[in-house]
Amino acid sequence: MSVETQNKETLGFQTEVKQLLHLMIHSLYSNKEIFLRELISNASDAADKLRFEALAKPELLEGGAELRIRVSFDKDAKTVTLDDNGIGMNREDVITHLGTIAKSGTAEFMKHLTGDQKRDSHLIGQFGVGFYSAFIVADQVEVFSRRAGTPAEEGVYWSSKGEGDFEVANIDKPERGTRIVLHLKSGEEEFADGWRLRNIIKKYSDHIALPIELPKESHGEEQDKPAEPEWETVNRASALWTRPRTEIKDEEYQEFYKHVGHDFENPLAWSHNKVEGKLEYTSLLYVPGRAPFDLYQREAPKGLKLYVQRVFIMDQADEFLPLYLRFIKGVIDSNDLSLNVSREILQKDPVIDSMKSALTKRVLDMLDKLAKDKPEDYKNFWKQFGQVLKEGPAEDFANKEKIAGLLRFASTQDASGEQSVSLADYLGRVKEGQDKIYYLTGESYAQVKNSPHLEVFRKKGIEVLLLTDRIDEWLMSYLTEFDGKQFVDVARGDLDLGKLDSEEDKKAQEEIAKTKEGLVERLKTALGDAVAEVRVSHRLTDSPAILAIGEQDLGLQMRQILEASGQKVPDSKPIFEINPQHPLIEKLDAEPDEDRFADLSHILFDQAALAAGDSLKDPAAYVQRLNKLLVELSA
Repeated sequence: MSVETQNKETLGFQTEVKQLLHLMIHSLYSNKEIFLRELISNASDAADKLRFEALAKPELLEGGAELRIRVSFDKDAKTVTLDDNGIGMNREDVITHLGTIAKSGTAEFMKHLTGDQKRDSHLIGQFGVGFYSAFIVADQVEVFSRRAGTPAEEGVYWSSKGEGDFEVANIDKPERGTRIVLHLKSGEEEFADGWRLRNIIKKYSDHIALPIELPKESHGEEQDKPAEPEWETVNRASALWTRPRTEIKDEEYQEFYKHVGHDFENPLAWSHNKVEGKLEYTSLLYVPGRAPFDLYQREAPKGLKLYVQRVFIMDQADEFLPLYLRFIKGVIDSNDLSLNVSREILQKDPVIDSMKSALTKRVLDMLDKLAKDKPEDYKNFWKQFGQVLKEGPAEDFANKEKIAGLLRFASTQDASGEQSVSLADYLGRVKEGQDKIYYLTGESYAQVKNSPHLEVFRKKGIEVLLLTDRIDEWLMSYLTEFDGKQFVDVARGDLDLGKLDSEEDKKAQEEIAKTKEGLVERLKTALGDAVAEVRVSHRLTDSPAILAIGEQDLGLQMRQILEASGQKVPDSKPIFEINPQHPLIEKLDAEPDEDRFADLSHILFDQAALAAGDSLKDPAAYVQRLNKLLVELSA
């Protein structure tokens, strides 16, 4: 195609784009037709942006308020053309948007490329780089664009064969918007066909809320093509969320999710709801099946698409859901907000608070239903988003109990180590007389499942939740009870099993503690400032000693998180507990040499620290004492 251009220059693609284009060009993606869905989705976004900007600047419409997308083809030239009259792009926009992947998480995206083209192609949608999917079917792509409100001579031309570089130049373009011409690869001519394009649009883009037009095809005898084709709309061209739920098929909900979520996979669940009365709004919320790579990046885009009276307002309105639900995708369309709404107004409007509260409950109900009706899907959800949901109890006091019901934990009841036990499951299995929910935090499942802190619980058959995510200790500082039962950290304070210990057990413990008062005093002297307290343990059955945490002290997880972030950690000392019936403790009690007693005491203390997953304060001293003991034993 001959194009009259000015100021032509050739620029190189960003490294990440080169790799992505290589993936596209050599893609084994089995569903090549998705290129049309992605390009139509981008055109729809361009129309939405123009509508919004035109609220403040009506002159941007340039006398043409009817927005549409046109798809045409030329069998002889082997081209497919998409033409929209949306916001358009200027030269800077074109270089930025079509030459780089301008999104946080790009580095993560490149890191996850495996070289397995079929698998890698699934990553594309997660990074909002749908434009490049054109290279699945085209060996050259041309773009003609002009930003609304700029002169015709400031049109811009972009062209690339998907190799190392692209051309950009200025052109005259009387109409605002963007036209994309795909020069089809050999073997992809099937897409230069009206019936084929029509079916793809009906399949993937029926939900797009503006007309998608194709040239009306003549029937009967072949006629000369008119200079200007007659266009016909091939999609419903109505906002999907405004239609009654009974009229919408699951496939339509799924395709709409792929549009708003920029995802290639189906969602796990969705909730479509219309609220009437004091507040009037419609919401369509989705739970994705896969977490984006930038889920934990603070600057990552999040939030719902906001419409007011069906007019698009903003892409990431994050004021309608709390941060711990930032993975939810969807649309909210309100009748109660003004069309010129801004982020400042959103933050101050009491209507937003009411909507946020209602939408949060709706999402939690949707997750609860997913957990009950589709446990396998919920298991997948938990693997992807569980750690984010754990932020909830600290952020959302009003829904703390509801969020707690959605949490999943590993437990001593399940040897698989999977986080699959709900608090309702746990309470359904409690021992008679048990009025607490017991848990233990640690660095890994292997470490906590073998912890000496669990010995008395194994002996009595009491289930303990095993918490190994970095966020867990922080979570439990906010989650203090569930269904009227308190949470108890089995490694913290003086363990009291309440009614689970018989009166005989308690009496025996007191009598043993009295007989070991002298040993406790000797240990206090030997260990000195290393411990806050020494006492006889009720936790142990097999191990000689253990370290417990003071009731108000930070646990190991929180200490490590604070240290890693460079924050000052408050001083605290552990409580050293001994098992008076263990042979090592009996030998220690009988040791007459105070120096040897001190060495043995420190070795036991350091071993207890290692069993708790802690690092030794003085590893060299531990090794020296242990070597000294080994020499004595071998003498």
